[in-house]
Amino acid sequence: MNKDNINNEERKSLNFIEEIIEEYLATHPGKKIHTRFPPEPNGYLHIGHAKSICLNFGLAEKYQGLCNLRFDDTNPAKEEQEYIDSIKEDVRWLGFDWEDREYYASDYFEQLYEWALALIKAGKAYVDEQTAEEISRQRGVPSRPGIESPYRNRPVEENLRLFEAMRKGEFADGECVLRAKIDMSSPNMHMRDPVMYRIMHVHHHRTDDKWKIYPMYDWAHGESDFLEGITHSLCTLEFEIHRPLYEWFISQITDKEEVPRQVEFARLNISYTVMSKRKLQQLVKEGHVQGWDDPRMPTISGLRRRGYTPASIRNFADRVGIAKRDNIIEVSLLEHSIREDLNKNAARIFGVLDPVKLIITNYPEGKTEDLEIEMNPEKPEMGKRIVPFSRELYIERNDFMEDPPKKYFRLSPGKEVRLKGAYFVKCTDVEKDENGNIRTIYATYDPSTKSGSGNTRKVKGTIHWVSVPHALDCEVRLYDRLFTVEEPDNVEEGETFLDYLNPDSLKIIRAKVEPGVKTASPGDTFQFMRLGYFCVDKDSTKEQLVFNRTVALRDSWKKQNSKKR
Repeated sequence: MNKDNINNEERKSLNFIEEIIEEYLATHPGKKIHTRFPPEPNGYLHIGHAKSICLNFGLAEKYQGLCNLRFDDTNPAKEEQEYIDSIKEDVRWLGFDWEDREYYASDYFEQLYEWALALIKAGKAYVDEQTAEEISRQRGVPSRPGIESPYRNRPVEENLRLFEAMRKGEFADGECVLRAKIDMSSPNMHMRDPVMYRIMHVHHHRTDDKWKIYPMYDWAHGESDFLEGITHSLCTLEFEIHRPLYEWFISQITDKEEVPRQVEFARLNISYTVMSKRKLQQLVKEGHVQGWDDPRMPTISGLRRRGYTPASIRNFADRVGIAKRDNIIEVSLLEHSIREDLNKNAARIFGVLDPVKLIITNYPEGKTEDLEIEMNPEKPEMGKRIVPFSRELYIERNDFMEDPPKKYFRLSPGKEVRLKGAYFVKCTDVEKDENGNIRTIYATYDPSTKSGSGNTRKVKGTIHWVSVPHALDCEVRLYDRLFTVEEPDNVEEGETFLDYLNPDSLKIIRAKVEPGVKTASPGDTFQFMRLGYFCVDKDSTKEQLVFNRTVALRDSWKKQNSKKR
């Protein structure tokens, strides 16, 4: 393949935003691209924000450009320092660094105010004393022109005096607003004299009580981009209709040709998940989940606590790609990304979630063997671990069946299986309680079948186990999908997304694990062999380990549990 063909193939693999950037770089020699990630500090970031983080910071990395972290702190009534701290932690955890470029919209309040004064003086902004309801009603609908405000043509001097009085706090909240004077007949509702400032007598976490007026997002965002030298302002499709206003506002403050370009891409929607920050906040405030970092939440902090890794989320964002149309991504793709990562990197351990005792009658009483078992067959360099073996073991209750069907290859009366990393055992008897439930399984072992001994005899089944005298008792939280339907946002009339909460999204059980994990720390991930991937939770103590199930070994959820309305 010649060089031209290679370049063509590379070109075909670019997404449409990369094509825009490469065209920009080709026509602007010596220029660097400059992006930004601009979260509102009014909640915790979710997996959709992770996609935007990966896009903005990832493009800056790929093209040797810059990416700013800028907080859109224009609504102090809903903003908290807690959210700012969590956002910074999430971005760093994903592996990105904004270096010294941490900015806030509030950094620019004075400049925004001066530019607003300039618009008033140019006859392009005015103070409106109508209520929000009156303004909304006069804007009308896209199919017919709106009605001009009775205050639209008041004198410039009066607008300047009133706007200054707004800044000084001489008006109550909602008593008046500053509006841009654009076009009340535009089919784009955002161009019908949009509000630029509203009055809010609210303490701001950075500017204290200095300001009594706060800029609206559309006024602050593009101007902040301009001040920071942003070349490409990447946002989701719902802002496409805002683009004419974004461009109009910037055109009022500069005549430069080099201005930020807004480019829209499809937001991330995932099945069995809600992505609305308002709905996520409702889940938290009403106690349907146990906080923003509940492992059932699609927040980055929730995914981190559940055991997701930065690499798995970045790989997921890469797989999803950048599209121009909204669609729904199967949550199984996200789960596949973490399985793939943990399969390569997580240590294997034995954990028994539903234990029943197995006694090997011909194994010496009081004897303990230290068996060497590999940490991860996908990564031999991780070495081996020591697992104690004894006469009494715990095995999974569903690894034994008294009257098994054909092709059942686990333990049953008279049948033989391998204990992973140890010996072959054959069931000889069972003991039951007064209700007929199996309490103890009895078996014999073949000493010649020890793993690694060169034994050539074969059995079809292999099961895991934990030595009874050495087992650690732990709490295991079996997390599952939070909703029972694929599109909880798409509900029938009279229903809400809360009607489809999964009552089995969390089950807490007591389990047994091998003793080698006693010193594990919160965030450590393991594969419980044959069961799934688990993460040590922050609630763990020296006396009590707590594990969260990250994901099962295979995706059988949709087939077995999805419900049709």
